[in-house]
Amino acid sequence: MPLDFNIKIAGQAGSGIQTIGYILSKVFSRGGYYVFSNQDYQSRIRGGHNFFQIRISTHPVFAHTKQINLLIALDKLSITEHINELENKSDIIYDSEKIPSTEEGDNAIKIPLSKLAVEAGGNKIFTNSVACGATLALLNYGFKPLEELLYDAFSQKKPEALSNNIKAAQLGYQYAMDKYSAGFFHRFTPREKANKMLLNGNEAIALGALGAGCNFFCAYPMSPATSIMVYLAEQQQQFNLMVEQAEDEISALNMVLGASYAGARAMTATSGGGFALMTETLSLAGITETPAVIAIAQRPGPATGLPTRTGQGDLLFALHAGHGEFQRAIFTPGSVQEAFYLTAKAFNIADKYQIPVIILTDQHLADSYININPYNTDNITIERGLSDPACWENRKDDYLRYDFTNSGISPRLIPCKGKYLVVADSDEHTPDGHLTEDLDIRIKMVDKRGRKYKGLCSEIEPPVLHGRPDAELLLVGWGSTYGAIKEAAEILKKQGIGVSQLHFPQLWPFPKNRAEEIFAQSRKKIIIENNSAGQLGWLLRAQTGLAADESILKYDGRPFSAEYIIDLMRK
Repeated sequence: MPLDFNIKIAGQAGSGIQTIGYILSKVFSRGGYYVFSNQDYQSRIRGGHNFFQIRISTHPVFAHTKQINLLIALDKLSITEHINELENKSDIIYDSEKIPSTEEGDNAIKIPLSKLAVEAGGNKIFTNSVACGATLALLNYGFKPLEELLYDAFSQKKPEALSNNIKAAQLGYQYAMDKYSAGFFHRFTPREKANKMLLNGNEAIALGALGAGCNFFCAYPMSPATSIMVYLAEQQQQFNLMVEQAEDEISALNMVLGASYAGARAMTATSGGGFALMTETLSLAGITETPAVIAIAQRPGPATGLPTRTGQGDLLFALHAGHGEFQRAIFTPGSVQEAFYLTAKAFNIADKYQIPVIILTDQHLADSYININPYNTDNITIERGLSDPACWENRKDDYLRYDFTNSGISPRLIPCKGKYLVVADSDEHTPDGHLTEDLDIRIKMVDKRGRKYKGLCSEIEPPVLHGRPDAELLLVGWGSTYGAIKEAAEILKKQGIGVSQLHFPQLWPFPKNRAEEIFAQSRKKIIIENNSAGQLGWLLRAQTGLAADESILKYDGRPFSAEYIIDLMRK
């Protein structure tokens, strides 16, 4: 039978919400179901109201949904906050030790989570495993999938960590089976095991960097980008990678440029406030023509804004950041698949055109998990363009680092790797790299750097159209809005409405021709963005003169759902 089941785990930061959510997501993924999980958390280590939502389905899912079938409430506030989201025949698991009474009646599933945790291992820290066991018992899912996952997670740690977690999960499972399983409405069991990866957007970016041969990463921790650095730091030995935590974002990008100048494939990651500090160095990359890859995980500003929420307010900032005029590319992945492949492509574009490449993601994509088939690494190639030493092995010409070329791309050698002197300067410079104030050379050098734009345009992939170009309704978005728009379009199609989706995974250079072609055929266009200014709409008008008929804008720090999009369209 078709299944679309939603679990929400809610409580205070520090109570194990993410652990429960991740374990259950992994159990269902291994059990052959499609999974999409997203997080909502406040900017604090402990306290505040957080939640982790898991969507389990027999068909592919790409976004969260409003409906909740099971609420795991780790405090009383979580019940009052989310009770109205429960569908009919839905239930609430809560800790009867922490919440001694509730008025939810038949919805209430009282399980002494913390008491069973202490019984299992002498510590409330095992509450996570108790809750996971109880959940699977209520679903009649079976205990073995959870036991296998806990073994994989804790077998490399102290033996008591493994045994205590398994015992805690068993106690939670047995308690729920004995007390409640007969009356729980929703039941489903594992399907055929699937060979899928459960990844979030930041992990996909990190894997893309490894696939592209990144060997230097430097950043200063800033949510929601920090986990890119954490993931890569764990892989240093296996992939011959150096990960450095800088003292601030200014240092981070400067160190990336230094490593790139020395021949490394180098990257940093930050959010809007950190990128603001990097903008002078971004211009340094522009004039020295030094490759760099920069991942910006957006969060709502200005200033600190909502540091753990999501938004798409930095598109125009990324496009215009840095003083002076120089080329760049901006990629805007909408899924963990795109995040992987576009990150790998970013390194090639940075090297071939000797420019900074920005990967513009956001908290929603960064922290949301989805299970996918393994990546096809055969599609990953390493292209270094004129940075490839093979280009100069047998050359006898004099070396001019900033030679005037028809493509605007000059040969880039690595210092101390050959007989040629390599000179770079942050001032305007001559073709051999030395400082100059000759204004004729200045004009030629600006024009040379500008000529890269034509080649860049040929590298940028056009927007992806799902559906007919002449559909009655065209839903347009970029970045992480992809999943919610995709599901909204599918729902509308089932209701007999002719609708298509246009998704922009790469926004600079702007894919003008394809955008004009599709807009010319569509009857009504609606742009959907997580900002208040309609920044994609502005860019579209600036580049093509075209405008959407309507905009659906959301800027409360939370992502779109398909239902939210459809509700606003109807209004």
